[in-house]
Amino acid sequence: MKPGGAEDELGRDGPAPRAQGSPGTLERAFSEILRGLSRQESGVLEGLAALLAAAECDELFEGTRSGESPRGTPEVLGQVAKALEKLAAPAEEKEQGGDGHSEVAGKATEVGLLFVKLLGKVEAAKSSPACPAAWKTGLRHLAGPAYVFATTHRLKQPWTSPRSQYVADEVLSSLLRVSGCSSVSGFLCGENEDDPGRFAVVLGLLKPHLNKESWKNNPAVKHVFSWTLQQVTQPWLSQHLEKTLPPSLLISDDYQTENKVLGVQCLHHIVINVPAADLLQYNRAQVLYHALFNHLYMPEHHLIQAVLLCLLDLFPVLEKARHWKGDAARATTQCHDVLQLILTHMEPEHRLLLRRTYARNLPAFVKKLGILTVWHLKRLERVIIGYLEVYDGPEEETRLKILETLKLVMQYTWPRISCRVVVLLKALLKLICDVARDTSLTTEATKCTLLQEATDCLVLLDHCSHGQVKGLLSKIVLSCEDSTVVSYIRKVQQSSAAAPCDNT
Repeated sequence: MKPGGAEDELGRDGPAPRAQGSPGTLERAFSEILRGLSRQESGVLEGLAALLAAAECDELFEGTRSGESPRGTPEVLGQVAKALEKLAAPAEEKEQGGDGHSEVAGKATEVGLLFVKLLGKVEAAKSSPACPAAWKTGLRHLAGPAYVFATTHRLKQPWTSPRSQYVADEVLSSLLRVSGCSSVSGFLCGENEDDPGRFAVVLGLLKPHLNKESWKNNPAVKHVFSWTLQQVTQPWLSQHLEKTLPPSLLISDDYQTENKVLGVQCLHHIVINVPAADLLQYNRAQVLYHALFNHLYMPEHHLIQAVLLCLLDLFPVLEKARHWKGDAARATTQCHDVLQLILTHMEPEHRLLLRRTYARNLPAFVKKLGILTVWHLKRLERVIIGYLEVYDGPEEETRLKILETLKLVMQYTWPRISCRVVVLLKALLKLICDVARDTSLTTEATKCTLLQEATDCLVLLDHCSHGQVKGLLSKIVLSCEDSTVVSYIRKVQQSSAAAPCDNT
């Protein structure tokens, strides 16, 4: 579809009769349209398009006059907009059969063209001297449904098509332009002190669809909620915490991994954008922690990655609560529990994707605990040695992250390393020999990085053991025939005697 095609298509219905009479007459006409939409009568969308083409903006957004019905035309128009959004919403996935999703995309295209026309009327009213303020009333009723419709259909989903996505994007662009907002975040949060934003309005429209009984009736609702939530940051999000936390927990507690990940991403956004004091109120942070901790038993690497990232940002909040209670010595209890569970799962794990996920996040936990990593040193040693032995594919992400972890462990717990010199030395030398002789698809750059990281670990191990490593390596050099291995051993022997173990 070419730019401008949305409005062009609205004009293809042919000439429409001009709406005449009072705003009450127009209101009754829209009420008839509303009834037709609720019954899903054929031809109702064409009738609405004709009515919009015939109506003048001063009649369309003028409020109630004395002696006429208790509701004004803008309010009825808002009800029509809600009905349009509902009409274009995808049905529950299990109810979809055959070309159900393609039917939704076609209906969404028709509805989107009507939303473009409605917002065009608001824009015309905005620049018209005949109704200088009435357009604000019209926009107030139309903004929420138009936003929900656009967010439902603008991204690639099973129920969208390129055409419906284009029209939905046109609706969102028109909505931002009419609202005078430069971004979706500004539309939701407000771009000045006088503008409260429309986030509360959008949440109000989504709320009936975000409870335990109904949230799966419309597969788009979770995506609309998630995407909308992530456009709202601090300080605006904290005032909506009671409306956003329960749906996020609900989605994360689903049996489908896709929904679990989506819910955890919502929780993570809340954790990093809501002050600790608000999260600690009513024990919310503990609820979050237990919900996330339970997900660690699921063998799904995407979920584990999302949960670990969220937990790492939640730990400072939990620590703050213990600090306020004067229990500073127990401040990292949850972090210890999570690391213990991670290491328990890492030892026997054979699936590469899960191994990479665990290894990717292990350095962050060691940094978090610092010298207290010593509590987990025996199990960390077994994990590090075991993971260094296994080839991880051309990128070698797992072994590189394990080497990073080993460096951190030695830096934080160096007084306990000297008794582990022989075990760690054997593991690192075996790694260097394996990589030097590797004939797999691993690139030369990756091999060099691995060898250099392993060499750095040997240097650090030598510093932690006060020179024991150099003494042991001097015997190996005499008998080793591999020039590559010898060259890296020489680097260790030539390293400075300065100990970099002082950042504990």
